[in-house]
Amino acid sequence: MQRLLCMRLLAKKKPSTNLPCYTSKANPIHPQNAMVSHFSTTNSGFNFYGLLANQFSRKSSALFKAPAEGLVHFKRVFSRSYFLQKKSGLNVSSFKFFSQGRRWIQRLDSDHVVVGLIAANVVVFLLWRSADPRFMANNFMISLDNFKSGRVHTMITSAFSHMDAGHIISNMIGLYFFGNSIGSAFGPEFLLKLYLAGALAGSVFYLVYHAFLIPSKSNQVSGRSPSSIPGLGASGAVNAIMLLDIFLNPKKTIFFEMIIPVPAILVGIFLIGKDMLRIIEGDSRVSGSAHLGGAAVAALAWARYRRGRFY
Repeated sequence: MQRLLCMRLLAKKKPSTNLPCYTSKANPIHPQNAMVSHFSTTNSGFNFYGLLANQFSRKSSALFKAPAEGLVHFKRVFSRSYFLQKKSGLNVSSFKFFSQGRRWIQRLDSDHVVVGLIAANVVVFLLWRSADPRFMANNFMISLDNFKSGRVHTMITSAFSHMDAGHIISNMIGLYFFGNSIGSAFGPEFLLKLYLAGALAGSVFYLVYHAFLIPSKSNQVSGRSPSSIPGLGASGAVNAIMLLDIFLNPKKTIFFEMIIPVPAILVGIFLIGKDMLRIIEGDSRVSGSAHLGGAAVAALAWARYRRGRFY
């Protein structure tokens, strides 16, 4: 650019024009100001090229001078998204899908999440009466055999599955009342996360219990291998929601069996104690281990809330 402007000046018929087209080594000039310093005419009253260079320097410096915080933020976001894509194998559209789903859940009310969870449980309950029983057992029941066969999704889907009408009614009643209480306090997104966390923890506790803690007791009771004993139900997920509400409001009155009014903390102690007794006695009908998985999630959430690190 410097050479081009100098040759244009030399083309003019003014022999007395002094055109110092050079860069002084004794007085180094910053590159942004170099055009302003070296493009001047001594015999002209109006410095057209100096003004042109000055305007060009200002525009170029405003164009390329980005704020440091913006560049750092862009670098962090880009590197984090690139790392997540390489680590998980997901593309940008996948992350957009998850972010859009999260925004959609945040726009919902807690009542909508509770009703949606109840509706999902009812749909699976009806599928047990219409779909292939083997398909349902392979995809909506948790067991060591299913887990070893690669059907890991049953750790979540089993928490939406019920075969007995009394089982689903009792769980959905607890989900409705305690779910609305937790949802109104912490929002629908947290309620959904708590349900899924309780379901996952209940399945993990169930698998660990049947893999390590009852190697021979189940054979004597039911004549079946512990790895083939299936489980299902939303009790672990509902237990997480119910016990967290009890931990947060221990003095609240709860109608036990919907008849007897008792303090909430006594109900919590009774439920946890009863599940521990089921594990000790080896109850093969009701899984105390899955219930305790939900209780562990509730205890962890309550501890984080007490420390001020709930979200």
